Amino acid sequence: MKNQPLSGNAMPRFGGIASMMRLPVVHSARGLDAAFIGVPLDIGTSHRPGARFGPRQIRAESCLLRPYNMATGAAPFDTLQVADLGDVPINTYSLDKSLPIITEFYEEVLANDCTPLTMGGDHTIALPILRAIAAKYGPVAMVHVDAHADVNDDMFGERIAHGTPFRRAVEENLLSCHKVFQIGLRGTGYASDDFDWPRAQGFTVIPAHEVWYQSLAPTMARIRESIGQTPCYLSFDIDGIDPAYAGGTGTPEIGGLSVPQALEIIRGCFGLNIVGCDLVEVSPPYDLSGNTALLGANLLFEMLCVLPGVVRR
Repeated sequence: MKNQPLSGNAMPRFGGIASMMRLPVVHSARGLDAAFIGVPLDIGTSHRPGARFGPRQIRAESCLLRPYNMATGAAPFDTLQVADLGDVPINTYSLDKSLPIITEFYEEVLANDCTPLTMGGDHTIALPILRAIAAKYGPVAMVHVDAHADVNDDMFGERIAHGTPFRRAVEENLLSCHKVFQIGLRGTGYASDDFDWPRAQGFTVIPAHEVWYQSLAPTMARIRESIGQTPCYLSFDIDGIDPAYAGGTGTPEIGGLSVPQALEIIRGCFGLNIVGCDLVEVSPPYDLSGNTALLGANLLFEMLCVLPGVVRR
């Protein structure tokens, strides 16, 4: 019997335990095909803090979600065993100590052939997660949605922060660089060549202004053709979306992607060999309406709907 989200007819949506989509909370990935995991870490942020509260608020807002995707026909709970694995017990005083804690947690999840769907937390967490994923699959392809490339060499002299994870990932051979696509990059920079480093590594960079007013479905078709069946990680920073829709984040940038474009990107990943996903940088203190966390919850559900093994009716 597959786990099902608790129905709003069985318990009012404002009641019950605030797990992701009101799924069972379990303490082991054994027997699971996919799991929602919170990583409540924001000590890698450079500006507005608060993403440590992201997993809790995303779970709370996810009570509005239902198990069937009306747009795509995806019914993930019919074929996948899914649960909420709770939060990784990071060390809130030490970034250096938190990274191996995260990697070890994900190694255990992956050892059970369970696909992790992560609620951040700031984008620093992508590095220790990728370390665990690459240990199992080797260098992976990546679809990365973000306002920022996150390839800084350092920040205030620190080599680990939310603006550096993909520079470190390249150095550690965690990524198949010619199958990495960064979508939505924008904003002001420090130099004209700020986005040249990822291009030099083989990344395909798709700045936000190049896709204003456009459907991203054709772009995703090209990305699917390029990546093929290479194991692929999907990393989605909520600030990739314009702050008009998702203002509750630490480093907002104007001129971003729309919500329909975000849905096109994730839905366009259907058919890829997705081996892990994250949704990061939701900062509830700057999300007074809850709209950013609600959007994050919906995007995580969309990620679940494109995992291998999901059937569409």
